[in-house]
Amino acid sequence: MKGKIKAYNNILELIGNTPLIKLNEIVKDIPGNFYAKLEAFNPGHSNKDRIALHVLESAEKKGLISQGTTIIETTSGNTGFSLAMVSIVKGYNCILAVTSKSSPDKIAMLKSMGAKVYVCPAHVSSDDERSYYQVAKRLHEEIKGSFYINQYFNKLNIEAHYKTTGPEIWKQTAGKITHLVASSGTGGTISGIGQYLKNKNPKIKIIGVDAYGSVLKKYHETKEFDEDEIYPYRIEGLGKNLIPSATDFDVIDFFEKVDDEQSAHSSREIAFKEGMFVGYTSGAAVQAVKQLSKQNIFSKDSNVVMIFCDHGSRYMSKIYSDKWMIDQGFFDSEKTDLEKPVEYIK
Repeated sequence: MKGKIKAYNNILELIGNTPLIKLNEIVKDIPGNFYAKLEAFNPGHSNKDRIALHVLESAEKKGLISQGTTIIETTSGNTGFSLAMVSIVKGYNCILAVTSKSSPDKIAMLKSMGAKVYVCPAHVSSDDERSYYQVAKRLHEEIKGSFYINQYFNKLNIEAHYKTTGPEIWKQTAGKITHLVASSGTGGTISGIGQYLKNKNPKIKIIGVDAYGSVLKKYHETKEFDEDEIYPYRIEGLGKNLIPSATDFDVIDFFEKVDDEQSAHSSREIAFKEGMFVGYTSGAAVQAVKQLSKQNIFSKDSNVVMIFCDHGSRYMSKIYSDKWMIDQGFFDSEKTDLEKPVEYIK
């Protein structure tokens, strides 16, 4: 048989060019057209593959890292997995500081990808020596020649999405997008996409999703950091207890806050109704759309793109666990939102 073998040189060549998929059942009562940018199609199963590759390749070009360098980062899990994946292919060591809010599934995945993991208490201030921010900084100072990604304050976080995700969405919607809805954590994703889309059409609305217990929405509206806004919440990778410089607040039109319980149910609903097995922040994005629809934000001519950041497999011990949902008080033991409960044949 003639012809060349068609194969990728490595897993990193699969990063980007994720599909845009129309949503149907979950939004059938809301005017407009709604689409999911399914970032779980990246090889590391999240949008964070984009920043991991972009930041490390930028550092390589500047001569800041080489084979054997130790890469250090703070992460809720997804960026860490992506960095570990890129590090394996490129020959770097990887150390990650995560919060105790990260699911056991995520922590196990990080370890399986060869990363050394430090689990830090979630509900401490960002300047506490035990916080994952401070632990990562300490490790960077202690390990000679290490490279600290610092995604919350790294402009390359924004640039990664300006150069890739934004152009992809513009092309996939033929420039007809009217609204972008994206969860905001570090802010790199929404800021990079938002900058690109606003440059193409300033009328496009960029809507950030924030969590109750986070400071982002109030800071956007008042430019004041209010510690009284901070309290524990469960959604990973959404909201912050500090102000990341990787968030371009000027490009975001407004924020919509969502809560843990409704976002968890919306995540499960996406699976039940659309067949997409996605993560907690995807449910948060859909929950925000539901809330915004009651404010008449959308019309029949709206073309709304939601960022579905990652894959549901990272939340098997959380939102997709009936026990966890019951323990949180999200539904009682007599009722679940599973249509077909498991039956054991004896």
